[in-house]
Order: sequence, then structure tokens, then C-alpha cells
Amino acid sequence: MSRQRGRFRFDTSQLRITPGALVLAGLEIGLSLVWLMSNAATRASIGEYVAASPSTVWEQWRVWTLATSPFLEVDFIGLVLHAVVLWMFVPTLERFWGTRRFFTFAAVTSIVGTLIGTLAGLATGRDIPILGLNPFIYASIIAFGITYAKQPVQFWGVLPLTGRQLMFGFMAFIALFVLLGQKWEQGAAFAGAMIAAAVMTSKKWNPGLAYRRWKAQRARAQLTILQGGQGGSSSPGGKSTKPKGDGDKWLN
Repeated sequence: MSRQRGRFRFDTSQLRITPGALVLAGLEIGLSLVWLMSNAATRASIGEYVAASPSTVWEQWRVWTLATSPFLEVDFIGLVLHAVVLWMFVPTLERFWGTRRFFTFAAVTSIVGTLIGTLAGLATGRDIPILGLNPFIYASIIAFGITYAKQPVQFWGVLPLTGRQLMFGFMAFIALFVLLGQKWEQGAAFAGAMIAAAVMTSKKWNPGLAYRRWKAQRARAQLTILQGGQGGSSSPGGKSTKPKGDGDKWLN
């Protein structure tokens, strides 16, 4: 019996939510539950100062809503799904990156996605708010597909995929969702966040890595080999003694 129990032992450490994911989940759940349990007047007041829409951002200039709007989810089912993803999927990236980089990724992708979504609303003429952590969550899937491109993944414990295949599958699903529902503003927000994720995660496009590569190439270009110079120590007569062998090479 003890051997049989040992075979089915499950490692629960991978189910522990990480600190960064816990903070994001707590902020979204807390603010969203306050909105869901409020009356119509309170909801309108919260939305006026928290939700990012073309009118609030570009007419009333409440630019802080670009940072607060991702934490307001007005659909309860969507809120539950966000909590599940933040608990079971997103912590993998935080364990790999560290909490500081994870927060940077979450902030950039959320704000960029919300910003692009409101700009799309200006273009379409529809004053639709961009709410919730969907842009960040879809950006996390892109980051996972790039970071773990060849890593085997059991989708819902049934369908075997690689990280890259999972990424492309979600991209196709999101595109279908946007096209069928004609949700152009949300689609623009998702696309903006996913492009930001690809830029931040890819070794080829990451601006930080590109800057460090440029600095390294510039440093190597400045290193020149100069022939000549006298090596060794000086003699009492003021003449330096040069060791036998090839001439010294000096690096500037």
C-alpha cells in the first residue's frame, strides 16, 4: 500500500501562487468585488475615475486610469478565470524571471495594451472602456511560448503541446474571438500587449539586451592592439631591460 501511495504522490509546490501573482490577483479581485457589490451610482463613480476609455483618457485626461483600469473586471466569470490563470499559469514566469522583472512585465504590457485599446476606440468612434487583466494574461501566454518554446505542456492535462504550439493556439483563439464579436478595441489592446510581451521577452528584439550588445560591440571596436613599447624593468642607467622573446603587445 505504501508503494502504491508513493506512485500517486503529487508535487503541490508548483500550485503555490507566487508573491507577484498574488498581488495582482488581490488587487483585481478586491476592486472588482467592490464594483460588483455596489449600486448603479457607485459603479458609475468608480468607473469614472478608474476605468480607461477614449473619453476618460483623451478628453478628460485622466491618464492614471491606464494603470488602474486593468484591476477592474466587471464580469464575475471573467474575474474567476483571471484568478485561476494567475494561480496556476502565470507563476511559472515569475519563478523564472524573479518578482521584480515580473512586475515590470505586468506593468508594461497592461499599460501598453490599455493605451492601444483606447486609441483604437478613438479611431472607431466607440467609447468602450478597456477593463481587466486580459491584455496582461494574453501577453503572459506569448512570453511563455517564447521562453518555453520547446517545453512539453499538458493543456488541461489532456492535449500534449509545446509552449510555442500553445502560444499559437491561443493567438488563433483570440483572433477568432475578436473577429466574430467585432471587438476591435479589445483586440487592439490584446495585440498591443502581446507585441510588447514579444519585444520584452525575445532576445532579438529586447531593447535592454540590444543596448548591452551595442555597448559590448562598441567596447570591442575601441580595443586596438598597439605594437611596440618597452617591457621589463629599468636599469640603473635609465635603460629598460627588455625580456627575450616576441615584442610586447599593449592593449589600449
